[in-house]
Amino acid sequence: MTYLIIIFALLLGIIGLIGAIVPGLPGTPLSYIGLLILIFLPTFQANTNLLIVMAIIAIAITILDYIIPIYGTKKFGGTKAGVRGSTIGLIVSIFVLPVLGISLGPFGIFGIILGPFLGAYIGEKYYGNKENATKSAIGSFIGFLVGTFIKTIYGIIALGFIIKDCWNYLF
Repeated sequence: MTYLIIIFALLLGIIGLIGAIVPGLPGTPLSYIGLLILIFLPTFQANTNLLIVMAIIAIAITILDYIIPIYGTKKFGGTKAGVRGSTIGLIVSIFVLPVLGISLGPFGIFGIILGPFLGAYIGEKYYGNKENATKSAIGSFIGFLVGTFIKTIYGIIALGFIIKDCWNYLF
């Protein structure tokens, strides 16, 4: 049972880190749950303060993940259409295009970069914000990058704690 808990915690940490980049996967909460699940190990001494701080940070990041792209888009003169377009562009570039056999480069990196930008641009153009479409797309893209960066850093830190705690428990 001990090894099952360790494997499950590590998998959640890895999936959480992947979810920091891939939309649709709640990366930050999964990373935290991977860290939290280690308390079920027999004789494991959990650092309660660390778990509380990581929970607060996870909640803040989850909330900010919705606010940052909106802020970036609005800061650059965009509307809700730009934010929605950015999200749709990202989803299409990561999930729909590969299913259709359209490759956007190694590991879909170009899709992750171009999808939100083009989606915000098209969204703004379609809903009539033609003069600010490019600025809005840039703002949405910057907001997406900042949110992704923050989630990725959290995922790396959480996975680091998971690996360290598993290592210390086993050896």
